[in-house]
Amino acid sequence: MRADRVFAYGTAAGLLGDLLLGDPRRGHPVAAFGRAAGAVERVLWRDHRGWGTLHAVVCAGGAVALGAVAARAVRPSAAASLALTGAATWAVVGGTSLAREARTVGRALQAGDVDAARARLPHLCGRDPQALDADGIARAVVESVAENTSDAVVGALVWGALGGVPGLLGFRAVNTLDAMVGHKSPRYRRYGWASARLDDLAGWPGARLTAVLAALAGPDPRGALRAWRADAAKHPSPNAGPVEASFAGALGVRLGGTLSYGGRVERRPVLNGRGRAVATSDIERAVRLSRRVGWLTLGVGVAARLVVRGRSS
Repeated sequence: MRADRVFAYGTAAGLLGDLLLGDPRRGHPVAAFGRAAGAVERVLWRDHRGWGTLHAVVCAGGAVALGAVAARAVRPSAAASLALTGAATWAVVGGTSLAREARTVGRALQAGDVDAARARLPHLCGRDPQALDADGIARAVVESVAENTSDAVVGALVWGALGGVPGLLGFRAVNTLDAMVGHKSPRYRRYGWASARLDDLAGWPGARLTAVLAALAGPDPRGALRAWRADAAKHPSPNAGPVEASFAGALGVRLGGTLSYGGRVERRPVLNGRGRAVATSDIERAVRLSRRVGWLTLGVGVAARLVVRGRSS
């Protein structure tokens, strides 16, 4: 079986596995990687960029090497290669868990149980839930769905199309490292610098593709493109900006504004100022848009591999 078919069938199987099964409750491979990265950190940590760079290279490089060894081992068997691609895709994408958590918060808000929504929000994002009212929680959920569509689904599929199983594992490793050490706390301001910059680089193509596909698949393509052009660069994150702006324009809502993380207040620019305030019903609309974007990404990846193969043959 040709490599492009292995990618197409294996990735589709992995996405179906995620749709039907979601993340494993125990023994998740990403959690295992996180424990290994934590062990490396305990050995290497110094308040220095160089040691943090070594940490990123060891952990991300190890994930890529593991994927390369596994892919090489199963290469003689098309069935084994397909199974490995499917398993790796299922392990690294998180679209179903993202949708499930968003909908759980949405149901609590629809029932008028703001306390339950606040209690569940940390499963989805790092905002301070006690500082948010119902509207603020709904906005936080929509923003998280938008950003994680890129981080948890599209980015992984892009790197899978580019690099196969090593690309899938490498992207998830980089994204996990950023979540672990890439934030600007006193401990990680220097040590996590390399992981954060590597995540920005790895996330760049997936974020732009997410923004494009959100515009194409959303109910207001012109609004999505307008918000992307006008507001994306205002966001402090080079990758979250295009994604959140495109989602905001596609859904016709305003995102951004005052946020609170770990007791630290941030005042971010408003994305799609022409839109209305986020309502609870927009959570489900954002989840559906996220789903469409994920499946469209698979189609784009397969088409790109076919084009490349055609040119090289």
